[in-house]
Amino acid sequence: MCYEVIDDLATVAELVHSAQTGDRDAQSQLYARYHGSALALAFRKLGNWDEAEELVQDVFIHAFDRLDQLRVAEAFGGWLRQIVRRMAINRMTRNRPVYSLEGEVLESMDVQGASPLEDVLYVEQSEQVRLGLARLGDMDRQTLEAFYLSGQTLVEMAEVFEAPIGTIKRRLHVARKRLAREMASFQAL
Repeated sequence: MCYEVIDDLATVAELVHSAQTGDRDAQSQLYARYHGSALALAFRKLGNWDEAEELVQDVFIHAFDRLDQLRVAEAFGGWLRQIVRRMAINRMTRNRPVYSLEGEVLESMDVQGASPLEDVLYVEQSEQVRLGLARLGDMDRQTLEAFYLSGQTLVEMAEVFEAPIGTIKRRLHVARKRLAREMASFQAL
């Protein structure tokens, strides 16, 4: 799709100020100027062009609805990128894959050389992990699932969670300790 920019000479600040007063032409020009970069960022985050295009439409609707909250008109591009990142993370979180840890699935897994007792202990421990994960906060659970179940690297997680690698390492460390405490509470019962 090609979007025509009507006034190449208008500054972003001028367009934002006009759009804040309800000027539809200014909104169209802002959309035309920032659609490509927003779409590229959304695609990098989501990995799917259709999802990215749908997200960008939602982002612009959201941004224009809240344009009056933008205090520094020149910062529109960065502000819009933050909205894209936040909404992409929200979409990924809502649409994350479902991992089944039901007893039947765990029991059907072939564990070579395991005795019946080891099988029972494995199923029990898996159940404790599943219950422990369910009792954790969203950030802890998402961090552990991203690393251990999805197999994401620290670099990938840093990009998805928009945090430095050191922060991701700390989150993993803290989340593992919290999961261990949750699992210990089951063993104490």
